[in-house]
Amino acid sequence: MMGGGGAEVAHAAAAAAVDWPAVRKDIIDVIADAKSPGGIGEKGPTLVRLAWHSSGTYDKMSKTGGSGGGTIRFKEELAHGGNAGLDKAVAWLEPVRAKHPNVSYADLYTLSGAVAIEAMGGPSIPWRAGRVDALDPSAVTPDGRLPEPDAGSPPKTAAALRKVFNRMGFNDQEIVALSGAHALGRCHVDASGYVGPWTGTPTIFNNLYFKLLLKATWTPDERVPKFQYKDASGTLMMLPSDLVLIEDKDFKPYVELYAKDKKKFFGDFTAAFTKLEELGTKGLYAV
Repeated sequence: MMGGGGAEVAHAAAAAAVDWPAVRKDIIDVIADAKSPGGIGEKGPTLVRLAWHSSGTYDKMSKTGGSGGGTIRFKEELAHGGNAGLDKAVAWLEPVRAKHPNVSYADLYTLSGAVAIEAMGGPSIPWRAGRVDALDPSAVTPDGRLPEPDAGSPPKTAAALRKVFNRMGFNDQEIVALSGAHALGRCHVDASGYVGPWTGTPTIFNNLYFKLLLKATWTPDERVPKFQYKDASGTLMMLPSDLVLIEDKDFKPYVELYAKDKKKFFGDFTAAFTKLEELGTKGLYAV
């Protein structure tokens, strides 16, 4: 076990007594709770998004942001444009936190994403504990650190994706692999202005997202407030930042690879998602 100071040592001592299998079970119960608003169709994908957005604020130059402080629980970060609707996910996990008070919010949010991916048929995500919560909103990073769905044109959108992900330390292959999480969930007009699911199996983690990018015919969808694409049936959608993965010559080979090889996608996604959840953290340990 590693530690970087009094808070880290104290947290590690408390976390060592946590019944982590019980925490995982309680998270799975949240995901499977079809009685609450949203039900299983919403909760699994939304917990993945919570983990993603709590981690994706990292800046490798300033070494700020990332999942380490659990700052997405603060209203100041939930108010960021990319986090619309995630207040629901934070609330879903409050009973779990109350039941396991020695678990930091930062650990709980990242673990919930890993558990949700596996619960929905995805790979087992290696996860380590030891994140120490920030005490107040002063640790919240500025808005604008998460990827934008549309920068105005395919070249600009590709450049914007690289700017955000390169800031965290990801390359083109990792960008495409992480984008594969769009196999899950759907967009909501009241949250993002976009509407609809990316695939017909939004609660199953698979490589269908990549297959659809390549095989479906995508045309502009004028039925919704923001610019997005629809398939021939009008039931599925893609964002400009999705289509750019096949429009950009350096991204496309990875889309083609993952569409053909689910095992390769799962392996590369696991590595990239594990890296994402640990950006900027220190003193983590296996549980």
